[in-house]
Amino acid sequence: MTVESTAAARKPRRSSGTKRAGAKTAPQPKASEPQLVQLLTPEGERVKNAEYDGYVADITPESLRGLYRDMVLTRRFDAEATSLQRQGELGLWASLLGQEAAQIGSGRALRDDDYVFPTYREHGVAWCRGVDPTNLLGMFRGVNHGGWDPKTNNFHLYTIVIGSQTLHATGYAMGVAKDGADSAVIAYFGDGASSQGDVAESFTFSAVYNAPVVFFCQNNQWAISEPTEKQMRVPLYQRAQGFGFPGVRVDGNDVLACLAVTRAALERARTGQGPMLVEAFTYRMGAHTTSDDPTKYRADEEREAWEAKDPILRLRAYLERESAADEAFFAALEEESEALGKRVREAVRAMPDPDHMAIFDHVYADGHALVDEERAQFAAYQASFADSAADGSAAVAEEGK
Repeated sequence: MTVESTAAARKPRRSSGTKRAGAKTAPQPKASEPQLVQLLTPEGERVKNAEYDGYVADITPESLRGLYRDMVLTRRFDAEATSLQRQGELGLWASLLGQEAAQIGSGRALRDDDYVFPTYREHGVAWCRGVDPTNLLGMFRGVNHGGWDPKTNNFHLYTIVIGSQTLHATGYAMGVAKDGADSAVIAYFGDGASSQGDVAESFTFSAVYNAPVVFFCQNNQWAISEPTEKQMRVPLYQRAQGFGFPGVRVDGNDVLACLAVTRAALERARTGQGPMLVEAFTYRMGAHTTSDDPTKYRADEEREAWEAKDPILRLRAYLERESAADEAFFAALEEESEALGKRVREAVRAMPDPDHMAIFDHVYADGHALVDEERAQFAAYQASFADSAADGSAAVAEEGK
């Protein structure tokens, strides 16, 4: 070793977080240009795709009208839920506005025996699985923990904890493989959740055990107020490569492309080829939830640019171009959507309040002394309000004599 190299070895190294004044930043490697699967342009023109056209070859004009109806009714339900929250009927609501194509396209790609693990925004997928929209609202009103039986629709309860459902989906898919079934599992999550450790662990386990699971990420470009460029240095779908399985980016505002890509991913899973990551590149046109104000962190011009790519307007343009739907169809659908909004509104307002004591019923299967004590204390606390009300009524009656 030379004197110069010895001195260099002994010289304290600079922290990676500091640099000399005037020093140039090292060039960062550029990510390859994302390949976006698209079958319908924003103007509603059909685009040929040799790899995925076969997965929508069975789509008829009736099927197209069905996809359009799904998106319109899902948006109408979503708008009604937002209004109900603003009127004090719901505690919170997470809107899917702008993400209808990603959810309806992927939801209609599923078979009945496939199993879905959603987050808390998959109202369109729930619609496709036959879950009554009013059941989704019970949790947001605070009257239940999810108003449907997951086994009935193969649609799990909503998951509020960010990213945890990907682990549930992976474990379930590993079980499906051990049982020898040919069904698939799909896990929904957002771009923000992709930064969670749970998601990385799910990717690892699913790859190692070749689990029949599709990871469907709706990249709406905003994790509440954080844009994707603050979360990742490469396109999201490319993350799958590091775990040993493929990823694909699809136009999340193109319902046909989402249908085709999800069908392909599910087929891969069912035939023992392992997991796949689908990144639906879309945009959240509304707030993250009704407690959020996106005007504080997003430019109006950005939303306006994405409104021109509206998934519903895109499919309508295609339907009209292909003469696959007439004005009578659109008018009838408008009436149906208004009827749905009215039904949802009336159902929410008619929901009974839950039994206050039910919270203690299923904490332990065989009961617990501490829970019994807490139940008694809470019952006494509730009764004190009744006593106060009764005392107040008696006092008023006494004053009236």
